[in-house]
Amino acid sequence: MSDALTYRAAGVDIDAGNALVERIKPLVKRTSRPEVMGGLGGFGGLFNLGGKYREPVLVSGTDGVGTKLKLAQELGRHDTIGIDLVGMCVNDVLVQGAEPLFFLDYFATGKLDVDTATAVVGGIARGCELAGCALIGGETAEMPDMYPPGEYDLAGFTVGAVERADLLSGDAIMAGDVVLGVASSGPHSNGYSLVRKIVERAGRPLDLDLGGVKLADALMAPTVIYVKPMLELLKAQPVHGMAHITGGGLKENIIRVVPDGLGLALDAASIELPQVFDWLQREGKVAREEMWRTFNCGVGFTVILPREAASAASGLLAKHSLASRVIGEVVKAAGDERVHIG
Repeated sequence: MSDALTYRAAGVDIDAGNALVERIKPLVKRTSRPEVMGGLGGFGGLFNLGGKYREPVLVSGTDGVGTKLKLAQELGRHDTIGIDLVGMCVNDVLVQGAEPLFFLDYFATGKLDVDTATAVVGGIARGCELAGCALIGGETAEMPDMYPPGEYDLAGFTVGAVERADLLSGDAIMAGDVVLGVASSGPHSNGYSLVRKIVERAGRPLDLDLGGVKLADALMAPTVIYVKPMLELLKAQPVHGMAHITGGGLKENIIRVVPDGLGLALDAASIELPQVFDWLQREGKVAREEMWRTFNCGVGFTVILPREAASAASGLLAKHSLASRVIGEVVKAAGDERVHIG
């Protein structure tokens, strides 16, 4: 029948999906761990906890990359946005002391472009390598009419594990502890709705030189994955708490792990705004308080620990090429304002 319909005619190309799976198999293989059972193609990813833990607590996290994805698509830069996706998830479970074990992704588009999807998954695989977790599965959804041509959406999911006795709850945090701020690579994956507004208002000067780095490159720098250095630090120093600086910025993230009755006194002078944030603040005429509660302002992760341990912790992180410095301390809460940046 000449008018017979097929799935391909309706906009879904199963052959393209199969081609993508073949393209990404070697990328996924590089992320494998001994605990992974089976390969791609099953209905569920298998991971054997075995005898690795005595009292394992599983810690899960899910996230996307916000509207940084829009910028990636406009610039045609698909190879690093997957690193952002992994970073936003694994850095979150890390906060509770968990080692990320495995990762799954969700990639949705109107019409599957195998080259673009392969580049995206390649970034996800690279992020998993940096985090030491296995990419054990995912979903590629081709949904005609749901997305404009050339656009796609991303989400990620991770599961980590930590010994119950080593779980970081923040309960050990006490007045007098210091906050060690660990450098970010830029805005990471937060605040991009504001970033994009500022870039548009400034006339999209994406080739603007910011100290030897183009604005486009500074904005697309992938999220730092802090997993391996922080897991090493947890074994070496008495860490009382950690925080991943994401949406809500410095103002709203660190306090999430601090017990009631305590607050934070952060020293604004110790937080040097990298050039990309300085440009965003000037061009957008963004108030300082808005910067603190929107962006990481150059501090992508924080560690709360005794003052006497800060120097050794900073030295350990430096061996992993992570710059850090004390940016404040834990104090007794005074009134309703638990976070003061001054």
